[in-house]
Amino acid sequence: MQKTYSENELPELSAEKCSVIYALEIIGGKWKLPVIWKLSKQETIRYNALKRSLNGITNIMLTRTLQDLEKNGLVQRVAYDMIPPHVEYSLTEDAKTLIPALQIIGSWGKNKMLREGHL
Repeated sequence: MQKTYSENELPELSAEKCSVIYALEIIGGKWKLPVIWKLSKQETIRYNALKRSLNGITNIMLTRTLQDLEKNGLVQRVAYDMIPPHVEYSLTEDAKTLIPALQIIGSWGKNKMLREGHL
């Protein structure tokens, strides 16, 4: 049975103790989830195609986001040594396990928007 807490009794949450906070530190931020979602729609995608699909993202922000996701094992980067050289990005198997959760969040958001008249 799961314990319920009153507002005054909430346990201290820290990344060491809370898996949700730990996960959000990895996937949180403005661009990480949109990048993961776009990558989930294709096997691989080149940098410029990914950038074009994300309205408003700068080159620096996309590069940093991809580097962060790669560092955390969610994105795979493959550089091809050809002329012209190019790089392709794809989700790792670990990242693909996030997709059902994103679909649930998306459904929740859509229903909320409908209830509030935003759609």
